[in-house]
Amino acid sequence: MTGPTLSALVVAHNEAHQLAACLDQLKFADELVVVLDRCTDKSAEIAHTYTDKILEGTWSIEGDRRNAGIDICTSEWTIEVDADERLPDELATEIRAAIKDAAPGYFLVPFDNYIGSRLVRYGWGASWGVSAAPRLFAKGMKRWGPQRIHPKLEIKGPKRRLKTPMIHYVDRGLSDMILRLDAYTSARAADLVDSGDIGSIGNNVRRLFSRFFKCYVGRKGYREGAYGFLIAAFAALYPLVAYLKARDEMSGRDGPSTRP
Repeated sequence: MTGPTLSALVVAHNEAHQLAACLDQLKFADELVVVLDRCTDKSAEIAHTYTDKILEGTWSIEGDRRNAGIDICTSEWTIEVDADERLPDELATEIRAAIKDAAPGYFLVPFDNYIGSRLVRYGWGASWGVSAAPRLFAKGMKRWGPQRIHPKLEIKGPKRRLKTPMIHYVDRGLSDMILRLDAYTSARAADLVDSGDIGSIGNNVRRLFSRFFKCYVGRKGYREGAYGFLIAAFAALYPLVAYLKARDEMSGRDGPSTRP
């Protein structure tokens, strides 16, 4: 197929259990780039069966490792895919058609988010899952910020949107959701400590209620039953738990905390 060249970028950390399933659906790209961050499983062995363009290293900052992958992509456009995501054939066809005559910029890619085998459409947001993200972008149009979790984005050029969703296997069940909350809040706490401003408990308690309402009511999480409630609850707890972890870290550095 003629048209602009396309790189597929996958950034992974110990994803041997699902990396092959992800890479299998990216063979349509002109270039496949895999970034392996501190992998101790068979991720490297699996990646080498699909591509020779592999970057292995150690990054403590999520934005840095994603930028490292973007920097070695040589195509005119890049589609960024995580190991727990699947890019169906229909989306591959739409991507090729979308970039054929597109001016440099980016496209939002919608997501079908799964918890276990259940498709969960409603309630995502407030740092707890997304319904769409700028995953398809022209060279030089996207950079990640220097944060450990949910890095800020600098994106340039016109914004457009694709129609076919990426499949995202977010969590295997409730236990995974709890583990993700622990991992996310620990990373966010480290970012808060580094910033020197961890906030206050009052502000984070207020955000607990507003974030729950946003996900459960505004984003219609109530339509998903128990999962919708849990998504809203974890989204609400995320900043408060991160703040409490950051306060504990600051107390360990400076002695007893004097913060409220």
